[in-house]
Amino acid sequence: MAKITFWEKPGCKGNSKQKEILLASGHQLEVRDLLSENWSEESLARFFGDRPVAEWFNITNPDVKAGRIDPQQVSYDDALTMMVAEPLLIGRPLMQVGNERLAGFEVEQVHNWIGLKLESVGERDPKNCPCVTIACDGTDI
Repeated sequence: MAKITFWEKPGCKGNSKQKEILLASGHQLEVRDLLSENWSEESLARFFGDRPVAEWFNITNPDVKAGRIDPQQVSYDDALTMMVAEPLLIGRPLMQVGNERLAGFEVEQVHNWIGLKLESVGERDPKNCPCVTIACDGTDI
């Protein structure tokens, strides 16, 4: 069992499902609001490790979906600057256990990191927000 600091966008259905999976797996959560956290580029960068910059982005963000932001074309420094200014661009959730940090919810990666009861995952991939016609920030897509 791990004590996880879990940064979410309040009201996001994807984050709700991820929290359910973690709790069903016996973990404890300290839930924080991703949007009101006072992020710095340095503090945010710790969650991404050596992952490609394009994987840092919330693919359901309206600017990403509409092609106004192409994560494949954004530099490391620019991505951090953009995300500090607009946290809705950050791929959710951000999680921390002790000094280890992780961005996103790839089931296999989270399972290898802290352990999951895989039967609690269900059929729908909990990696992304399930919003279809309305983005998780409430805007139309």
